[in-house]
Amino acid sequence: MISDQIGPEMHRLITELYPICRSITGNGVRETLQILRRLIPLEVHEVASGTKVFDWTVPKEWNIRDAYVKNSRGERVVDFQKSNLHVLNYSAPIHARMPLAELQRHLYSLPEHPDWIPYRTSYYAERWGFCLAHQQRLALKDDEYEVCIDATLQEGHLTYGEYFIPGDTTDEVLLSCHACHPSLANDNLSGVALTTFLAKHIGQRTRRYSYRFLFIPGTIGSITWLSRNEPKTANIRHGLVITCVGDSGLSTYKKSRRGSAEIDRAVAHVLQYSGQPYQLLEFTPYGYDERQYCSPGFDLPVGCFMRTPNGQYAEYHTSADSLSFVKPAALADSFAKSLAVVDVLEGNRTYRNLNPKCEPQLGKRGLYETIGGSTDTRDLEMAMLWVLNLSDGAHSLLDIAERSNVQFGLLRRAADALLEHALLQEVT
Repeated sequence: MISDQIGPEMHRLITELYPICRSITGNGVRETLQILRRLIPLEVHEVASGTKVFDWTVPKEWNIRDAYVKNSRGERVVDFQKSNLHVLNYSAPIHARMPLAELQRHLYSLPEHPDWIPYRTSYYAERWGFCLAHQQRLALKDDEYEVCIDATLQEGHLTYGEYFIPGDTTDEVLLSCHACHPSLANDNLSGVALTTFLAKHIGQRTRRYSYRFLFIPGTIGSITWLSRNEPKTANIRHGLVITCVGDSGLSTYKKSRRGSAEIDRAVAHVLQYSGQPYQLLEFTPYGYDERQYCSPGFDLPVGCFMRTPNGQYAEYHTSADSLSFVKPAALADSFAKSLAVVDVLEGNRTYRNLNPKCEPQLGKRGLYETIGGSTDTRDLEMAMLWVLNLSDGAHSLLDIAERSNVQFGLLRRAADALLEHALLQEVT
């Protein structure tokens, strides 16, 4: 049973992680993973800069201590200490003086949202810059400015976290999130929190599948993991990339490249019976790390679970993606749906009817009400009839759910009852 406190607990974790300046490499990622290790036993991996990972190369490591723009009176008019979004992420170090006209070429703002600070990056091209609210930019006077980005960009490592939970089989479920953004609560930290709490919960359950949880920098992290672990991908049967799960928008699922993989069908089933509006999206080769897992050389059955998709809410990649933008109720709802998907995957077995010639007599086995019963009882009886009729060794419970329009959980209860009375046999 899911605790009523799961949403607030996840939000507290997001609140603790929010101030950290993360990037695709560096100490911010390490600090984040160390906090997560209090909750789950993450293994932390370091991959050296310059390492070839398919067509990419692990970049130099970036770390930042401070950054500012000062006017001629020595006042910080842009201050990294007030928001880590103020610096173009991965900026090269600089300490110089320059007029406003030159400084403007290195500034980024949002005229359409003048109070918000944009989040911008330059991972693979060395440049420097500052991000600021547009009204703050307009207030800059024609002056000489001192510009300082106290950062290092040098040989180091890319860091990622991994947690593997063995199950009864070596078949795996992959759950992946990106842990590389600075103070952005929904796009980044909501996925980190949900993946962490799923790992904590699944680790306490009995499992058919093994589970692999990845906390990686976006794009380069999944490419690096795939490059270093290619043989392990043969065990991956289902997977989800988890991101943007804390806003108040509709639950959304982007299908895997395959389009009709079991994970695609399981998520669609859970959302269909959630009692809430939702949307299903076809696969596109743009988005989060699902595009790497689904690249044609791997074609893994990995979809993307989210609420409002990336780029489709105004607060995306801005300072407005704040702690108040992420709602505990939305986090709890996303957790419940994700766990329901896991339940479908775990419970999706295939059976053979051991009494296939006409219906078995359910009444004499106590499986059928002889006097009209409740709606729940009639629904369960109908579910048993569907399971018996389609359990021919070729149809899984999820197949039956899709054919019958009966909720998976009810079919699972029906199958358990029929197994108890020796009317079914699992096909392995």
